[in-house]
Amino acid sequence: MKRPITMKSTIDFIDNSAATEQFICIHINATAILPSWRDSMLAQDWLTPDGKLKPAQALSPNAQAQRREIEEALDQGKPIMKPILGIGIMDNVEIGSGRATLTTLLSQGVTVIPVHIHQSNEKEFEPYMA
Repeated sequence: MKRPITMKSTIDFIDNSAATEQFICIHINATAILPSWRDSMLAQDWLTPDGKLKPAQALSPNAQAQRREIEEALDQGKPIMKPILGIGIMDNVEIGSGRATLTTLLSQGVTVIPVHIHQSNEKEFEPYMA
């Protein structure tokens, strides 16, 4: 059974194994990145054309399965891997890893999420930091 995540809930975030020593962890306001991320070709699986989260039933079967996996991990109190974000060619936010994590958490009302970014992108992410 799916339960909404509340501010009282604790989520155990773990480092993404793909994040090397050249990456840093920051906390972002995930809602704030959506307008920039919607310009990504990869966002179309998760966002509507106007940059809103797609409801679960509008996701592709693969995306629905990924979302269910994250929801089950949350329900079971399992650790969640931090997404990896970057800046794309068009100077927009890209989610290199953890799109399902970020969008599922947002759908549950969690807006402040720890993520990995390359240390060279820290300045570009300042507007999105929580």
